[in-house]
Amino acid sequence: MSGLAYRRDIDGLRALAILPVVLYHFGLGGISGGYVGVDVFLVISGYLITSIIWREQQAGRFSFVDFWARRARRILPALFVMMAASLVVGWFLMAPRDYEELGRSVRYQTMFVSNILFWKQDGYFDAASEFKPLLHTWSLSVEEQFYILFPLLLAAISGRLLRWRLAILLGVLSLSLAASIWALGQRPSSAFFLLPMRAWELLVGAALALLPASQRRFSPWSLQLAASLGVAAILLPVFLYDSHTPFPGLAALPPVLGTALLIWANGAGETWTRRLLGLPPLVWFGLISYSLYLWHWPVYVFAQYHALDALGQPMRLGLLLASIGLAALSLRYVEAPFRERRLFAGRRQMLGAALCGLLLLGVAGQLVRHHDGVPSRLSEQALRYAKASKWRDGQTDCMFDKQALGQDTICRFPARMSAERPLLISWGDSHSAALSPLLHEVAAGRRLPIWQASLAGCPPLLGMREKDNCLRFNQQMLDFVEKQRPVGVILAGRWDMYIYGDSQDGARHMLREPDDAPDSSIAEALLRQRLSGMIDRLNAAGTHVWLVKDVPLLPFKAPARLVRLSLSGEDVGQARFPFVEHAARVAYIGALFDALAEGNPKVSVLDPASVLCDGQDCFAERGGWSLYMDNNHLSGHGARALAPLFEPVFQDLDASRVASQH
Repeated sequence: MSGLAYRRDIDGLRALAILPVVLYHFGLGGISGGYVGVDVFLVISGYLITSIIWREQQAGRFSFVDFWARRARRILPALFVMMAASLVVGWFLMAPRDYEELGRSVRYQTMFVSNILFWKQDGYFDAASEFKPLLHTWSLSVEEQFYILFPLLLAAISGRLLRWRLAILLGVLSLSLAASIWALGQRPSSAFFLLPMRAWELLVGAALALLPASQRRFSPWSLQLAASLGVAAILLPVFLYDSHTPFPGLAALPPVLGTALLIWANGAGETWTRRLLGLPPLVWFGLISYSLYLWHWPVYVFAQYHALDALGQPMRLGLLLASIGLAALSLRYVEAPFRERRLFAGRRQMLGAALCGLLLLGVAGQLVRHHDGVPSRLSEQALRYAKASKWRDGQTDCMFDKQALGQDTICRFPARMSAERPLLISWGDSHSAALSPLLHEVAAGRRLPIWQASLAGCPPLLGMREKDNCLRFNQQMLDFVEKQRPVGVILAGRWDMYIYGDSQDGARHMLREPDDAPDSSIAEALLRQRLSGMIDRLNAAGTHVWLVKDVPLLPFKAPARLVRLSLSGEDVGQARFPFVEHAARVAYIGALFDALAEGNPKVSVLDPASVLCDGQDCFAERGGWSLYMDNNHLSGHGARALAPLFEPVFQDLDASRVASQH
């Protein structure tokens, strides 16, 4: 390691980092906070890299090119093999949309910015993360960005600034920690994924490496105490933290400082932790830790992807053993030949090979992305399911999230009747937009003038003060109704999300009073109040209100699951879930809608579950077509499947038109 004395205890410390991470991801051992192992890795990396750079700078032989060539030799070969293998496995296993995202992840990682990609997407703890084989590369991108920038910072600390090197690093460290604490409260995903908010962890290790050598000999008991505190500071969060712990921020201080304390104490003298971490089994796990980190997550993701349902404990244990086996093979046949310079011995050779590998994988990822996940590799049936995963059949034509809503821009169909007064106006959030194919076909076939508009994340309610654009949109739609006085209005939305939140967006869309924390009981009361107010206004305009209950929320994304079932030759009828789960989730909403319609002849209720479920199960597929485009939005075929449910609406419109002609 470039003249740096080898320490077995640091390899053992790597084992203490990787094992909690892997056990946490596999759901083994009752470890709820194993993700802190990544923070241990960051401190170790900061310490070792700074030690190497500083010694070489002091000796006058530091070279940026040599440094980056060594980093490439250490990191890239095993990473390349893992990414290439993921692309190959994904080719045979993944639905186009998921494979497209895998290609995108590969492309971003070849530029060392996958952390930025995942920052812009779902959070690390979200359910969707289980289908991202390269999600774990976010930490590699953070380290790679650090390896590029940090040597430049150390080089800049020269001349008169040299004596202030530690103070400068501590200043940067403090700013990064402050940014992490701030971001955790404002933008948690930024605190988790981005280098500016993670740099302080690497810099703790760097500062430790730059501490002036002390002439003082520390007593054995003080070193033993420091080492014990270090181990406790690492292990306690492993068992006490969980996915709800605000992290990193201040919560990362114990494992980060504990790691630094352990490295210092074990380097200053003989301790029980130094002997423990130097045991052969722990050292061996430390040696395979990098490859184990690389391989364990794609192994888990692809197994989960193929299994469809939750993996049992025996399977998880088997996947752990398989990951360890792959890591051992990777160490022997990939990492070792490059580290020992048996392959591409010269720095120019290594950098050239690295650039070629980055280019080839980057192009491969881009091609997968550009060709929409290469759907041509699928069977005709699987391809049909896959196509449902995107908005189609004009479902987004009437969404006004970016364009302005107005008298001239609201959707009117059929086009030949656009000048006529609408008999029906439909509005709501994106669930309303999903109904467009049905309304469009009926309008054309029965010559019924229908207007429609939707705003994503905006329920058709009065007083939506949480969102200015939603408040304005609903008022505009209400103005249209009061001016046009249609026979009927359809109000549709993903009502349950506004009361109970969402697994992806959390409580962001929940109804609440200004400055209040999200609360389901308050959200229920607000839904009752605001929906009642909206109905009163619409009824006062002489309009019949049709309330559309929630579409059953699937516990999986329908197109992806149907593709996987089709590819494996299994029964697509397995893409279902118990009706009682849906009924329980929307019990309050269903009761509210029924109560609002009871005794009011101008209010009717439509329940999609009566078509999409059979009383025992709710289905994602019918007649060879996916009924959903994800886990909650209806596909074009799903919308058309509701035609019998909406028949009373259209009959009412027909009758009204006939009556108006006499």
